[in-house]
Amino acid sequence: MAEVTLGLDLGTSGVKVVALGQDGQTLAQSTHAYALLTPQPGWTEQHPQDWAEATFAALREVAGQLRAAGHAPLALGLSGQMHGAVFLGEHGEVIRPAPLWNDQRTAAAVSELEAKVPRHDLIARTGNRAVTGFQLPKLLWLRQAEPENFARTRHMLLPKDYLGYLLTGQMHTEPSDASGVGALNLQSKTWDQGVLGALGLSADLFPEVIDSWAVSGHLLPELAAQTGLPAGLPVVAGGGDNAAAGIALGLSSLRPQIGSVSLGTSGVLFVPLEQPTPDPEGRVHLFAHADGGYNLLGVTLSAAGALQWFRDRLAPGTDFQTLLGEAASVPGGADGVTFMPHLAGERSPYMNPDLRASWTGLSLAHGRGHMVRALLEGAAFALADAYEVMRPLSGVTTLLATGGGARSDLWLGLVSGALELEVRRTASEPGAAEGAALLAFPAAGFAPDLNTVMLTHSPSGEVVPRLDTAAARSQHRREVERL
Repeated sequence: MAEVTLGLDLGTSGVKVVALGQDGQTLAQSTHAYALLTPQPGWTEQHPQDWAEATFAALREVAGQLRAAGHAPLALGLSGQMHGAVFLGEHGEVIRPAPLWNDQRTAAAVSELEAKVPRHDLIARTGNRAVTGFQLPKLLWLRQAEPENFARTRHMLLPKDYLGYLLTGQMHTEPSDASGVGALNLQSKTWDQGVLGALGLSADLFPEVIDSWAVSGHLLPELAAQTGLPAGLPVVAGGGDNAAAGIALGLSSLRPQIGSVSLGTSGVLFVPLEQPTPDPEGRVHLFAHADGGYNLLGVTLSAAGALQWFRDRLAPGTDFQTLLGEAASVPGGADGVTFMPHLAGERSPYMNPDLRASWTGLSLAHGRGHMVRALLEGAAFALADAYEVMRPLSGVTTLLATGGGARSDLWLGLVSGALELEVRRTASEPGAAEGAALLAFPAAGFAPDLNTVMLTHSPSGEVVPRLDTAAARSQHRREVERL
């Protein structure tokens, strides 16, 4: 009988559950999707009940696979999308659908927050400026827009922590996810009474903060019966999705020279830090890492998602390899065509939800390949714009590449050239679910501590050839200055 840990990642499009053996190999897995709600322009919500139903179904399927193979689960780690807000009443009931990380309804709430807590003070305390997608502005929005629901609210949980509450009956969070709320003091890793007091809010609305690898509770008997997992199974606090994915890649604050770049729907730069060192202007995020240290996070909202949009809207039925092949036949700089990838506004380094995308320099001589080449370059340079802010704060020399866009040598070569860093494609591509399962290794007795886990299970990678991006980068800078 093999003993395993389970990892659960509550994503934006669905939930994924995996079972890892002590060697880190995946022995079982299941995914279940749920709907994304957009009731008004700029709003994104989901029903927490949909998360719960998908989660229980995925856990039930994995439990069945484990029983059939004779494997025994010893602990369950949690991960999930950050920044969402689950508003709960006195008896733990959900009050309204949960606004998500990419919801943009909170502009007035951000203004209120910055009027009451000066930006430089907020950055010094929490590592971040006020951001529309963060959880704290959602609570201020609720107070402004739905005062009757605010009056009913007794607790507010992050998405993965709500699942933890359902599974164990206990309300906890951990630093990596909590630091994306906007009210966690990064030095003490406790809720900042000064920030909350200035806003007229009580820290009692927020759950207790425990270590990411700590046991937050044990599986309730009724949930054990529903999922087929053993009653009393330890449930580990886990990490926000980026931090958990960092754990799966072996990204440690004790080894700050290795970071990661993700070319998923969004583009994400993850750079570990030993000490909480924010950008004074808050142009990139500073969060607690799930390993007990810290990390900088640079986020561009349109990376592989921009290519997906192009294919779906402008080249339906065309496969991605064809589009990438056409782009590869076009010289660097796309013969003067530049793409600004702000299809959904932008996070790092501009923090401007109103920015919009554009192609410039198009002429009758250009074709689809030029547009795609410019799109790939634009996403790479958006990451480079974020990295320019991170560079003086970090010691990173190598990035491990993940995400759908990382399958393209062309795109990774552009990223390497734009950031002037070594980029490696990993032999395997573990994600947040795998990281959550690794965070449960100490609780399962598989390792004495989390650092041992990360040293043992760090994936290897091959260096991707760097491409010269100087000409295209100059075009991009001129367009940035124009905007």
